[in-house]
Amino acid sequence: MKPAQHLPVGLFDSGIGGLTVMNQVMRTLPYEHLTYFGDTARVPYGGRSRETIMRYTIESTIFLMDKQIKTLVIACNTVSAYALDKLRQIFNIPIIGVIEPGAAKAVQTSRQGRIAVLGTKATISSGAYQKEIQKRMPGALILPIACPLFVPLVEEIFISHPATRLIVKEYLKPLKQEKIDTLLLGCTHYPLLREAIQEEVGEDITIVDSATSCAESVAAALQSLGIANSQESKPRYQFYVSDDPKKFQDLGRTFLGAPLDNVEAVSLFH
Repeated sequence: MKPAQHLPVGLFDSGIGGLTVMNQVMRTLPYEHLTYFGDTARVPYGGRSRETIMRYTIESTIFLMDKQIKTLVIACNTVSAYALDKLRQIFNIPIIGVIEPGAAKAVQTSRQGRIAVLGTKATISSGAYQKEIQKRMPGALILPIACPLFVPLVEEIFISHPATRLIVKEYLKPLKQEKIDTLLLGCTHYPLLREAIQEEVGEDITIVDSATSCAESVAAALQSLGIANSQESKPRYQFYVSDDPKKFQDLGRTFLGAPLDNVEAVSLFH
């Protein structure tokens, strides 16, 4: 059996957005082997019940555990909001989500405790970011904004489209009334709209994204557990999806910022 430090880090998302987290993990930990699973047959998870999200997540985690991973990154805000605590109870492996690191970074960054959180309807209605921010900064003013159209815009590669600018402007109108100093991107798709969002809110507001914060948490966890791969060798990246590997490969390039080789379709359903 391989020593733990040479085993891959597993990353799980309901689809393709978690590749922005993987991108940051690749930058932060250039020697780590990474195994990614996107449950593309059942995406999106956002409209599902808590029980269904839990079942899908457990099935996906079992699949990745079978690949002998040393730690698991939940690169999905919906799953981090609804299933993270349960996963930590069930599986004997370090598990890192995107919400805790994102909230911690927002609190650390905020100068006056005035923080806006952008996310999907499911993430915003879960209250997970609001809870984590309040825990770290009681009395903070938190402005949660659901931006459901951002995900389809990104997946259509409408990053610089004039329609995207108009929708960003519309969603961010509430920021004009509040003197926000920090804006947290609480969805793994949203970093691809960072430029348009920054342009709309202006340079006085600092944008924090949960993907970067999550990668920093993964690095810190591997280091503290003594299982970081310090060997300077070429990392292996493996991608698994539950449906349509070709679409994942084509669209994934935009999210990962690099070509996706080794995309394999698998079935979790019996």
